[in-house]
Parts: sequence; C-alpha cells; structure tokens
Amino acid sequence: MQTLFLSPPSFDGFDGGAGSRYQARREVTSYWYPTWLAQPAALVPHSKLLDCPPHGLDIKYCLETARHYDHVIIHTSTPSLKNDCKVAEAIKRNRPETKIGFVGAHAAVLPAETLKASSAIDWVGRKEFDYTCLEVAEGRPLETIAGLSYRDREGRIRHNPEREIITDMDALPWVADVYKRDLQIEKYYIGYLLHPYLSLYTGRGCPAQCTFCLWPQTIAGHKYRVRSPQNVAAEMAYLKRLFPQVREFFFDDDTFTANLPRAREIAQRLRPLGLAWSCNSRANLDADTVRFFKDCGLRLFLVGYESGNAQILKNIKKGVTLEEMRRFTRACHDAGVVIHGTFVLGLPIETPQTIEESIRFAQELDMFSMQVSLAAPYPGTELYEMARQNGWFVKRDKTDLVEPDGFQQSALEYPGLSKDAIFEAVDRFYRAYYLRPKPILRIIKTMLEDKEVFVRRCREGFEFFKSLRQRKADLAAARSGASTPAPAGV
Repeated sequence: MQTLFLSPPSFDGFDGGAGSRYQARREVTSYWYPTWLAQPAALVPHSKLLDCPPHGLDIKYCLETARHYDHVIIHTSTPSLKNDCKVAEAIKRNRPETKIGFVGAHAAVLPAETLKASSAIDWVGRKEFDYTCLEVAEGRPLETIAGLSYRDREGRIRHNPEREIITDMDALPWVADVYKRDLQIEKYYIGYLLHPYLSLYTGRGCPAQCTFCLWPQTIAGHKYRVRSPQNVAAEMAYLKRLFPQVREFFFDDDTFTANLPRAREIAQRLRPLGLAWSCNSRANLDADTVRFFKDCGLRLFLVGYESGNAQILKNIKKGVTLEEMRRFTRACHDAGVVIHGTFVLGLPIETPQTIEESIRFAQELDMFSMQVSLAAPYPGTELYEMARQNGWFVKRDKTDLVEPDGFQQSALEYPGLSKDAIFEAVDRFYRAYYLRPKPILRIIKTMLEDKEVFVRRCREGFEFFKSLRQRKADLAAARSGASTPAPAGV
C-alpha cells in the first residue's frame, strides 16, 4: 500500500509534536523535526513524509497529496486532535477508500476515545508504533497487528494485544534518507540552535520520573534503550556528507546523558568529525564531564530546570536539587558550554511566591537563553492524575490545553493562584529575565558576529513581542468573558 506519513497543517506556528512543554504555537518561529514519523517512514518502502507546518503547506496541498495514497498515517497530539480529525475527514471526503491511522501519545493513551473522535479514523497505534505502521502498510489484516486498536465491520472498537517494546534500537533504519528525500531542512528553526540544524534520536526512554513529562510515560517508557555508539557515529558521518550545510546536530533523546559511559563514547567518536552538537541533559553533570563534552564538540545543553522552588522540584520528582543545578550551571559557564534553560509555571503546587523564586533563580543562573511554558497535564502523565484527583483542572474538558488561536492557556489553578495569574506570570517572567543588561548584550554580540543570526534575531524579536501582546489580549478577553476568534477551519 502506498503510505503517506502526515503532520497536518494547523495553527500558524503550531508545533504540537514537540511534546510535553510547548503544546501550542511558539513565541517565535520554531520547528522540531518530525522524527517520530520519519522513523516508521524509513521502514516503509516507497512511503512519503509530509510535514506541513514548517513547510507552510495548506490544507488544499495536503488533500491533493493525500489523494495519491492508499494509506495516510497522521501524527496527532492532545491539543491538535480536533484539527487533525477535520483533516482526516476531509481526506475521506476526497477519497473515501483511503485508510487513515492516528499515532502519537494521545492516541497511545486514549485509543478508544481517539477512534470515537471521528469516524474517519480507521485505526490508532498504541505505544511505539514503528513496526505497527510497517505491518499496516504491508496490507496485513488489522485484527492481526499487535499494538493496534481499530473498528471492526460492525463498528465495534477492538484492541489488539500490546506490541513488545523495541529492544534492538540498531535494527531501526536511519532517518537520514527520509530527511533528504522529503524535508527542506532550512525550514526548521530552533531559536537557540545554529541554523540550519538537524535533530535525531540515539535512544528512547528516560529513567527520570518527572511527573509532567509526556514521552516516557506514554510511549517510550522509563528504560533508556539506546543505539550503539558505533551506529550513532556512522549515521552522523553519513549526515555530514548528506547535508554539508548543517551547522549543528541535536540529540533529541529525553536525556542523552542518562547513560554517561555511552554518551562519553559517542562524544569521543564524534571528535574526529569536527561537528558542533548539542543535546538534552539533566543539570547534574560534574565539571570534568562538561569539559570533556566541550572538547568533543558539544556547543549547547538543553536543560529543564522547571522551577526555583525546592518543594515543587520534589513534588514533580525532578530528582535534581537547586544546589546541583547551580554547580552544573557554573561548570558550563566555566567550560564555555551554552545553556538553554526551560522553566514551567503552574506545577504543583505553585504560588505567587514560588513564581517569584523561579524568576530570581533564573536570573541567578543567567543562562544564555531560556523559555517559560505553562504546565501541560497531558493524559497518561502522573501530573494529569494528580490534577484530576485534586480538582486542579480549570475546565470540565481536561484535554482543552490551548486557546482557539493556538496559544497556551493554563489548564490548572491552585488555592490562592488563579489560571489568569499563572498565564500572566509567563509574560512577567520573560520580561524580568530578558530585559536586563547582560542578556541584551549577549544577544547583540551574537547578532554582530553572524549575519544569519542578526536577521533571525530581528525576526524573532518581532515575533516575541507580538506574542506577548497576543497573550495580553487573550488574558483581557478571558477576564471580560469574550473569546479570541478561531483560525479558519479546514
């Protein structure tokens, strides 16, 4: 069967596939690679990956492309489900015989609810769906495929047995050729990474127990299953030949440094390639390790600090203390490793005082750049269950995480801290951090050193302040009882 792997058009700037932190459109243009779709696309011969949001492809183009495929597999998420269902229904109207499957964390956790969301959905993949997609594309009967839920001929929802988790990660094909065939890599931007960049996974799963983190709790699991250092280094060398214009490679594993001996071996193998690379890390590495990675080409760590309050860190099972974070950050500053830090407002149990603690902590750490998001209690996470049991949800619909225009909203509130106060604090956090002399001078310095960065920072600055204005408008509309107009429908 001719198979199309599809990330549909959605809100302007929406990137729901990025997961647990940024469930809505971004403050600035940012797009991660659709690696969760690229991986099964690499398994399925003669398939195509269509990633609409970064390429600016509209619904008309999407539908015209889908007409030529027997099977369409859509990566969905909790905030994008309604929009994705509309896309699926439009595909069915255009070509009724097309079979449509939904994959992603939302479908994995709520397979029956996802199928009920639209009659256009023929099946959903649960947990890791790489080989599920392959077997569907091979034309096997749906009832024989593990890890799949579907409608039988009588319209009843059936759940097949679970699929065993992938243990031999080296058996998965590289995503490099799919990237080359189907993606324009210059369309992918992350503000803190050099452009153009490439991202890929060297393993799945994360041993950390963070209550809010989506992927380990829904698809990948808490065991870090990894590709061999030889396999990773070989693909990196291949990617360097395939994409000589790439300035930075990002390892998007939840915590690349979770298996430190392996991470060190990969870094050692990358050293002769002369690559600039970055990765996700917990803020608990010692100074010697940081310097070693720097010597092997590491440029940046993406670090989830989450909060500046010790009790909140305990509540979310972060597993790293404030003092460990301070030592790690000092080590990175001393070694010349850039840090992009992320914070989350609205975690249990946020108060006006803990928000101010986080702002002061971020200023103290003085990372090169940082982002602030609102806590996203996704179905399937411990945070979701805590919120449900304690009555922290603002709305009856616990999956309603974004405004009609695609911006984040606070799905939670606590005694003494309203959803509007949490929402407003994002703006205050950004201003308190970035409107200081040191961050401003850092930004100006990078702009003067690189013409591409200069142009990008000018665009991002415009987008950033535009998004802050939109946040204020959303907050004012919420307080007045009005609503922001929704984007044009499918």
